[in-house]
Amino acid sequence: MYYLNNSNADRTKIGWLLLIGLAAVFALLFLRSALFPGPIDPSATKYFSLAMAEKARLYNSTPRILYILKFFLQTFLLFWLLFSSTGQTYFRRLQKISRNYWVVSALSILSLWLLFKVLSLPFSYYTGYYWQKIWGFSTQSQVAWWIDYFKNSGIDLLISLVGGLIFFWLVDRLSRHWWMVSAGLLSIWLVITYLCWPIIISPLFNHFEPLTDPAVVTMVDDLAQRAGLNIDAIFVMDASRQTTLPNAYFTGVGTTKRIVIYDTLLSNFSLPEVKAVLAHEMGHWRYNDIIHGLFYGMVGSFIVFGLLNFLLKPWLPKNSKKPPQLWAALQLALILLLFVSNPLQNAISREMEIRADHFSLELTGDLTGEIQLQKKLAYSGLSDLSPPRFIVWFSYSHPPAQTRINALEKAYFQTPRFPPK
Repeated sequence: MYYLNNSNADRTKIGWLLLIGLAAVFALLFLRSALFPGPIDPSATKYFSLAMAEKARLYNSTPRILYILKFFLQTFLLFWLLFSSTGQTYFRRLQKISRNYWVVSALSILSLWLLFKVLSLPFSYYTGYYWQKIWGFSTQSQVAWWIDYFKNSGIDLLISLVGGLIFFWLVDRLSRHWWMVSAGLLSIWLVITYLCWPIIISPLFNHFEPLTDPAVVTMVDDLAQRAGLNIDAIFVMDASRQTTLPNAYFTGVGTTKRIVIYDTLLSNFSLPEVKAVLAHEMGHWRYNDIIHGLFYGMVGSFIVFGLLNFLLKPWLPKNSKKPPQLWAALQLALILLLFVSNPLQNAISREMEIRADHFSLELTGDLTGEIQLQKKLAYSGLSDLSPPRFIVWFSYSHPPAQTRINALEKAYFQTPRFPPK
């Protein structure tokens, strides 16, 4: 077993203890909030019925509990592999299969990937298919869901294997500066992903067609002209083959920059509501939120890999091949680091969403349409109308519906260009 045995042992142990302790506190607070969310805020009944609020809370409670249970099981599995005698026996047997460093490294990556897939499959199926089906959101058959699942798994396996082998090569060849090169390569990968995902990966799961509805096209042209934007890439996605939920998003960089609208949104929402959605996505376009997201991701890459270089020292022996346990240690450190950084990532995202909401209101000048959109999105997706504050702080990438409505009202009535009616 690889324990810390150098002059930095105490500091590295303290680092692990702090990371584990913080993750445990967050996980327990999240679980407590999911199990005991408290009474529904009376302000939620200003625009929504109490019955709807209670129904939405019931819909959201189970996925939250399963999310944190999955986190506990994943971390427990990695701790068991790294620190139990059975786990050490497992890795010794991997090393006995071959004396080739790359074969053993690949086996470590593949076996851990498979263990995680087996562990997470019940959660993926229950929350991704069964739970959506019994609540009337999923339009997929089981066969269609499994096809998408295996497509996702194939892509994930390829990325994990290639990325993992590159990682083992870097720590083997660049014992001191591997983390900086890794962060740089991940930054390049983020750019490639944002550039290529809309045109290579997304079409594997859905069909995309240019927006052709004359009324909506005219509305887009008008909004773009008023916003001072040159928007020539708006696509409609056949989301109805998978779900009844409406959505739209802004994606891509450079020549792949585009706004994507779900066909479920076009079919079930009025023109003023669709207008508010498009104006919101134009807000993301106008403020270059994808570029900002890339920048934050790059900065975060260097911070995370710097911390990994510190945390993984017990499994990075000098002047020798790195042990297969290193991959499990990397996964454990990554899971914990990404988990405890959730609040920061989501705070940035919520700020972007509020800013895009304000831009949408400025562009449309229609407070009624903006509020109606938020109400309809909440109703159609059963959004929790009174989520626990900790869960919002920790895991919400978008502000709750009532928060967004309150922010829109405040901006409308306190801004001179929006005189109170």
